[in-house]
Amino acid sequence: MLKNYILADNQYITRAGVISLLKVMDNDAGICEAASYRQLLEALRTHPCSVVVVDYSLFDFLSMNHLLNMKSGAGESSWLLFSDEPEEHFLRQLLLADPAISVVMKHGTQSQIKDALMSVAAGEVYWCDFSKSVMRTGVPQTKIPDPLTPSEKNILREIALGKTTKEIAAEKYLSFHTINAHRRNIYRKLKLNSVNEVTRYALQAGLIDLMEYYI
Repeated sequence: MLKNYILADNQYITRAGVISLLKVMDNDAGICEAASYRQLLEALRTHPCSVVVVDYSLFDFLSMNHLLNMKSGAGESSWLLFSDEPEEHFLRQLLLADPAISVVMKHGTQSQIKDALMSVAAGEVYWCDFSKSVMRTGVPQTKIPDPLTPSEKNILREIALGKTTKEIAAEKYLSFHTINAHRRNIYRKLKLNSVNEVTRYALQAGLIDLMEYYI
């Protein structure tokens, strides 16, 4: 059973309420607070086996994929989305991408919130009635064609990890000009203008892992 909790929520009253409830449930539980994704990343490095209680809408994730990348890079953690009623499309897409994410609403009863915390700490998945309803009524989403070829995705990943054209060419046993051509095509297809924009795209698309990026 997980005994450490990381509260990733920028609403003071929510953090205070969760801390109070956790103290009643287990006075020995470790509790830390993260005000930004960088602080969350550091907390997960220090306490990898944690329950992460997060409100996506009140946190500085760049996108849904940003959250998913961080969770996948912290494989020993369990995540509980603790939010006001989220937009249905967002919640459906999130749970389709990772059904192991638990969900409970902030307007839920104390008993429901307590059950959610206890379930996640025990390694179980908890879905509140609203999330179950959203998944039951979900409809398949139209898949958007991917503009990049597999080779271009591979090169984009290396660029996002900070490697130069020369370094990528050496590692792939390809010419400098071939890698440069791929690079131009990537920027043109995605309408990007800088390495920072490439990195943001790679994170959002799940092409690089957040933990790997910050190592």
